[in-house]
Amino acid sequence: MSRQLLMGELIRRSAHKAPDLLAFVYEEERITYQELEKNTLHLAGWLQEKGTRIGEKVGIISKNNLAFVEIIFGIALSGGVSVPINFRLVPEEFVYIINNSDTKILFIEEEYEDVIQSILPKLSSIEQIVVIGKPKLKNMIAYGSIFQTETTYRSIHEHVSDDDDCMICYTSGTTGYPKGAVLSHKNLLMSALNSVVDSKIDRGNKQLVVTPLFHIAGIGNILITCTVGGTTFIHHEFNPVKVLNTIHKEKIDGLFLVPAMWNIVMQVPHIDDYDLTSVVRCSTGAAICPIEIKEKIMQYFPNAGIFDAFGQTEMSPTTTCLLPQDSLRKTNSVGKPVLNVEVRVVDDNMNDVPIGEIGEIVYRGPTLMKGYYKNPDATKESFKGGWFHSGDLVRMDDEGFIYVVDRKKDMIISGGENIYPAEVEAALYKHGDILEAAVIGVPDQEWGESVKAYVVLKKGKVLTEEEIIQHCKEQIASYKKPKFVEFLHELPRNPSGKILKRVLRDVSHVK
Repeated sequence: MSRQLLMGELIRRSAHKAPDLLAFVYEEERITYQELEKNTLHLAGWLQEKGTRIGEKVGIISKNNLAFVEIIFGIALSGGVSVPINFRLVPEEFVYIINNSDTKILFIEEEYEDVIQSILPKLSSIEQIVVIGKPKLKNMIAYGSIFQTETTYRSIHEHVSDDDDCMICYTSGTTGYPKGAVLSHKNLLMSALNSVVDSKIDRGNKQLVVTPLFHIAGIGNILITCTVGGTTFIHHEFNPVKVLNTIHKEKIDGLFLVPAMWNIVMQVPHIDDYDLTSVVRCSTGAAICPIEIKEKIMQYFPNAGIFDAFGQTEMSPTTTCLLPQDSLRKTNSVGKPVLNVEVRVVDDNMNDVPIGEIGEIVYRGPTLMKGYYKNPDATKESFKGGWFHSGDLVRMDDEGFIYVVDRKKDMIISGGENIYPAEVEAALYKHGDILEAAVIGVPDQEWGESVKAYVVLKKGKVLTEEEIIQHCKEQIASYKKPKFVEFLHELPRNPSGKILKRVLRDVSHVK
């Protein structure tokens, strides 16, 4: 095995130390580390024989399943670079990412066969399409058929270092086209090690993963558990009842859900009938977790600590974490920087701002991406001054805890006053009848911009626009309160759970 921190080596090392240990469980499929090593090496050999050279791109469009795990580790072992793609994209978005990434071999789940076939003439670099399931078309092959062929794996140890490209993860694209963050083997494994240390994850842990595996949060959680030789239970997609059943039956000790998912899980009828005492780590991220949700987590998961993570794709992904002992004491904070991540809070001239003042958080460390794929201008802009510019506005208190104020691009300027949507959203969440809320700025001829709130009410609750505005007036300065309120059944989100304010702005602009 390699002396480098290579992603594929996680499986091989666990297979060497504990070959019969259960690695992954998906539906009725259970696979040990030894079996997983055999499958990933076979797949790596097949990719090499198909002409995948070191650094060449291999894409995957699939919901969560065991094949997804085998594919990303097989690509890493082959020396190729994996490109996990959001399965919720529309055809033209698939075209952009597949072509932009120079993907040559594409693995797809069978339900995406027709859409990929429809755009195939536009895919300039695709040489082979592999279907997870039974392909209907003759120009595509079945994933299972790969394991019926003879292959010979050629070791990459002499040719690949842990600073080489391992994965290209396309950002959520909350504004404009998504950018491909190039992550090295070292980036991904250092991030996993950081989480193991900071979250005190024991060897042999049992985690449940329901977040999409194409997303860096899903991939990161898999790498964390593989690092400690644990077992990962995978769900095809999020189902709150199934989450509770799996915890109850399999004695899961850790899982990650975005706050909206936690909220849904804890509204399942008869939740008290499930034994949730095995859970010791309830992790969350992608959005600030309201204190009401944290208190419910503590109620229903009595033995668990809450780990509130913050970060972004470009940082592989975690940058700060609020630990259980501070969860209520510093409830609005995203914690302190994790191991091996340096942070500063700076103004537009890269000067450190005083404690308590608002600035942009910038990062440095071994989990920082190599750059944006084929986008030198965006890379140069984001690395100004030798630090990665996150675009997040934060403040730091006198104990070193970080508080996210808002995205730099989301700040509202009304009558010359800076208004941060997150502050207004926090006020909205204090109303007991509000389930979810999002705030944007809308054009105002008199003030430049005004505050507009989008609100999702709890089931069976009724509120008026006037009641919500009055509630906010009692919580925050009058100039910050919403001028407009619109009620929705649900907020638009990307697969990582982040609210797509771009969509809300587009809808508001049309209206």
